Amino acid sequence: MAGDSAVTVPNGNANTQPDPQRTYQVVVAATKDMGIGKDGKLPWGFSLRSDLKFFKDITLTTSDSGKKNAVIMGRKTWESISAENRPLPGRLNVVLTRSGSFDIATAENVVICGSMSSALELLAASPYCLSIEKVFVIGGGEILRDGLNAPQCEAIHITEIETSFDCDTFIPMVDLSVFQPWYSSPPLVENNIRHTFVTYVRVRSSAVASDHQNNDVNSDDVLGNSKFEVKKFSFLPKIVFERHEEFLYLRLVQDIISDGTFRDDRTGTVMLLVCRKCFGGVLLKNSCGSSVAQQMPSIGLKDRMEGDLGPVYGFQWRHFGARYTDMHADYTGQGFDQLLDVIDKIKNNPNDRRIVLSAWNPSDLKLMALPPCHMFAQFYVANGELSCQMYQRSADMGLGVPFNIASYALLTCMIAHVCDLVPGDFIHVLGDAHVYRNHVRPLQEQLQKIPKPFPTLEINPEKKNIDSFMASDFKLLGYDPHQKIVMQMAV
Repeated sequence: MAGDSAVTVPNGNANTQPDPQRTYQVVVAATKDMGIGKDGKLPWGFSLRSDLKFFKDITLTTSDSGKKNAVIMGRKTWESISAENRPLPGRLNVVLTRSGSFDIATAENVVICGSMSSALELLAASPYCLSIEKVFVIGGGEILRDGLNAPQCEAIHITEIETSFDCDTFIPMVDLSVFQPWYSSPPLVENNIRHTFVTYVRVRSSAVASDHQNNDVNSDDVLGNSKFEVKKFSFLPKIVFERHEEFLYLRLVQDIISDGTFRDDRTGTVMLLVCRKCFGGVLLKNSCGSSVAQQMPSIGLKDRMEGDLGPVYGFQWRHFGARYTDMHADYTGQGFDQLLDVIDKIKNNPNDRRIVLSAWNPSDLKLMALPPCHMFAQFYVANGELSCQMYQRSADMGLGVPFNIASYALLTCMIAHVCDLVPGDFIHVLGDAHVYRNHVRPLQEQLQKIPKPFPTLEINPEKKNIDSFMASDFKLLGYDPHQKIVMQMAV
């Protein structure tokens, strides 16, 4: 309530409800080793205006104009805010202190509590349970050390400071067996400080056993053990909830279904809804291609064995220019190995603007069961990160594109790994983006499903040769997909 005066609540004496404590979300800026302060101040000062805006947007915005949010902070954090900016406007300021001499009884929009527990109990009781929409914990170190991974914490919004700073106050690492990433912004540089905005959401009430998190990617057991206990994530601020990168894909699907142009297609069985789009995103999961062997006789490849698709993607990547005979031949040493060339350039000439991997070989197109849809990729190195932009001439939004995103994101991670870089961005450029008519209804079903937090990928750190990888070298942690939606492949 806008006119609340300061109220002091003794430790643990707040009015209780059947569920006596509020949940909360943490908002904090921290270095890679989770340093948050130096001599009671921000090590980077107030030079990150983008971080200040992020903090304000997260903690001030509500979905109900009749409510406000609460921010919980320690006394030292309160005192570190300039006098003209405290209390933080438009929010209920909850200050935690055990000092009997701390008196701000004349301040509006401020309450004083003796502990985090008593503050959460107070906010769960009337009138605050009706007037406060969300609760955010913003510092300081002692409060965050106890509260960052606590059961009542449902989300963590971190400004990850990648630039090194000397710190004397630290908080724990995010417990990734309990929290998983929801959103990560592209890296930003402001006043020579490189930083990223990341949101983690709680998916489990407590840490799972370590063997549940360390199985092979294709293990049915690990997928079963990765089920989320938390099913809905509407507790997130709207501006964060809508930044989930899977919405880029879902919005494009919706645009095509709603506003695309009907057109005949190669298969002769359906109509297409077509538009042109470019979007970026990362989705890490194991994937494989689908056979188009059924089409081979119709294009004059009657002598091929079933499953022999001709000189398609892998052949062009590793043996570009070699003469193709069949899928059983040994092509060692033949043609040009584009993949090894890409890796060599990334390692030895990372500023090269010709780090390109192409599957489009016009002279071989007539030998392929289907010309490459994802035609070529260009790699870019900056700030220790490897990014990839892939152009796709023909994009089946229902079946193909999700696997294309996954496979090229995985490829980028693999190449970054062997080149001692970290994965950057995957940018996906679509030429003819289409939805098959018999995919419309299944995709409309998919559009009703809310994205889940992304899984994380671990690669065997001992493997540094692109040709040495095996399936067991990859672990996909926290993959909990929605139930399968069946779509027929058009050939």
